Amino acid sequence: MPFELALRYSTPLTPISDFDEVLREFLRLVGYLPEGEEGRGSEGPIAQSLAYRLVRDCLLRDPARPWYIEELTAVLKTSKPTVYRHINKLKALDLLEEVGGASDGKGRKGYRLRYGNLARAWDFTEANAQNALRRYRETVNHLQTLVEQRPPESTPRLVAAPRGARERGGGR
Repeated sequence: MPFELALRYSTPLTPISDFDEVLREFLRLVGYLPEGEEGRGSEGPIAQSLAYRLVRDCLLRDPARPWYIEELTAVLKTSKPTVYRHINKLKALDLLEEVGGASDGKGRKGYRLRYGNLARAWDFTEANAQNALRRYRETVNHLQTLVEQRPPESTPRLVAAPRGARERGGGR
């Protein structure tokens, strides 16, 4: 699965003491929740959206607990494809880990925050971001080398239209 993180310059949210406000803004900043006003879209306010409730009411309520898709569909009152869509977004941020099957022998996969801890899970996200930026840097350095190695090209000269053509409205 590809790693995907929105990277925006932001001041730390440390002055804010409201858990829900910090969580909502953080999830927007990293690209998990959409940008925009509260209450827009078909799901209503962000705090009531399925994406937000999955993180707040399930994954952060008991971060070490493996959550199975069937449990998430029941708690969130939605379909499996919808839950998988949001799980995949969190996996793309590298915040989730898959946990082996249950003792019932069905071999189900559960999902939880990496290491059962948001801060430790974020370490993986941060490392992936640093690796992605390092790869961009390598590409930029390579591109700069190619620019410097290019033979000089003659600059195309602008040719003015004949005087008569300008007066008749042609040759802009």
